[in-house]
Amino acid sequence: MKQKSSSRRRRIGIKSVLRLPDLEHAKAAVLNSLTSRDAKRGYRHAIDEFVDSYCSEPRLALNRIVVLRYRSHLESRQLAPGTINLRLGVVRRLAYEAADCGLLSADLAAGIRRVKGVKKLGRRLGNWLTAEQGHALWQSPDRQRLKGKRDRALLALLLACGLRRHEAVALTLDHLQQREEHWAIVDRVGKGGHIRTVPVPDWVTTELEDWLRAAAIDRGKLFRRVNKVGRTWGYGMMVKAVWHIVKESARNIGVARLAPHDLRRSALPRIGRRVGADSISFGARFSADDQTLPWLQAADSFSLQRSHWHRAEPLMWLPRLWKGCRRSARNP
Repeated sequence: MKQKSSSRRRRIGIKSVLRLPDLEHAKAAVLNSLTSRDAKRGYRHAIDEFVDSYCSEPRLALNRIVVLRYRSHLESRQLAPGTINLRLGVVRRLAYEAADCGLLSADLAAGIRRVKGVKKLGRRLGNWLTAEQGHALWQSPDRQRLKGKRDRALLALLLACGLRRHEAVALTLDHLQQREEHWAIVDRVGKGGHIRTVPVPDWVTTELEDWLRAAAIDRGKLFRRVNKVGRTWGYGMMVKAVWHIVKESARNIGVARLAPHDLRRSALPRIGRRVGADSISFGARFSADDQTLPWLQAADSFSLQRSHWHRAEPLMWLPRLWKGCRRSARNP
């Protein structure tokens, strides 16, 4: 009896309709190929949303028509073009991994790849705070209560240093060190494994010291939970709690639709430049009489020239940036 060829057996084994176990296997392959925790969270949410949409209809082959229908569904929800294109990119990645695992044919994966994204017409302005709004935001919590002291220190740190939520809740006392007679968050590992050192203004350091002194924290993480009776408990706080703190403080000052990532857009000293003011006048509005502001201004002005130096003289902008920061710190 004549045996079938291996290529024919392989073609018969490849599927066009993926069941839930197949989709979970492809999802795990996609998530295992990522290194960033934030990227994994975004991809997991996008894949779950696509799987729910795919399984809610009569089970069809995972092909170009299904992805086009999913794109129409995303457009009907009036999502931003960038969000739609990101979701479509996740679906393409899911199809690639399914094809590599032998769960989907290469022809169907190639058809999904040909699905075009949505055109971006114009540029989104985004959302950031003015100097007055930023000043009112971090001063809105009640400083007489322990929870208010924590919220003031947290909001000041987010606004002045431009930290992400998970970076702020993961900060420990060891991250705060002095460099050139100024406090800074040293060697902070952020999104994608990027390492950076963030200067901390003196007015933020004052709020942090007030919170740490009231909470009697001398080791471990900077921010802790506060119960209803005004006592700290646990060894840290959740990322979701930062979202609620920002939302509540924004509601108190009358700012709607404010998210924690909007504070990164309002980070000092960028906010001064965006509202047409320099960093020194912005610091004066915060009642900040410290020597860190000239250092921040010098670091920001040198960072604007970083791209030019990097193209013309690789690695030459680094000593210039450090030298300029030291000169400004010595001569405020």
